[in-house]
Amino acid sequence: MSDPSRPYRTAAVIPAAGRGVRLGPGAPKALRALGGTPMLIHAVRAMAASRSVSLVVVVAPPDGAPEVKNLLDEHALPERTDYLVVPGGDTRQESVRLGLDALPENISVVLVHDAARPLVPVDMVDAVIEAVRDGAPAVVPALPLADTVKEVEPGAPGEPEPVLGTPERARLRAVQTPQGFDHDTLVRAHKTVAVGGEGATDDAGMVERLGAPVVVVPGHEEAFKVTRPLDLVLAEAVLARRRANDGF
Repeated sequence: MSDPSRPYRTAAVIPAAGRGVRLGPGAPKALRALGGTPMLIHAVRAMAASRSVSLVVVVAPPDGAPEVKNLLDEHALPERTDYLVVPGGDTRQESVRLGLDALPENISVVLVHDAARPLVPVDMVDAVIEAVRDGAPAVVPALPLADTVKEVEPGAPGEPEPVLGTPERARLRAVQTPQGFDHDTLVRAHKTVAVGGEGATDDAGMVERLGAPVVVVPGHEEAFKVTRPLDLVLAEAVLARRRANDGF
């Protein structure tokens, strides 16, 4: 039984400050509607659906925190979970760090989840948390690849690119979120691992660079990332099927 003096054992950080340029012009990707509800709200509900998650921190665009706070207030969210909105930074890595900075001291497990993965099943969230609680410093859900992958020498857009090699597909996994971390390990990674350019897009990769072990648990086909217009069509279809089956 959890200690009542430590109410926030597990927190989820959702960086939602990006523009989502591949979905085209318009609202930031996280605020695009899915089934009439912003994707961000679906993602928040997906994290809060886990009874282990008692705090969800949404990292908003730097100038959009009031708008995101209003958005959360307008939608029905599980009452057992607390919600916090903080302004983000210029990169995903900076936004995650700002989300970490906002966590209370009594957090022991941190999930980092993409706002653009709105349909993650709660069983997958619970499996990630359980693996961290069992002692893994970092946990990523992932799926085997359906396609053969080629390593290439990048060239100009639209131009043929020379193949450098073909990695063995059986050893490869496509990583999803939420990724789960021991709180102190993730904070240490953000403080000590320097990443240039646009920053780290994979928090587990930062933990790897610390030399700490990262383990994979099974992902789920419905935890896909909504990046392009076709993904939105697929997400609408999954949501419609869920509503028909579950009546929610």
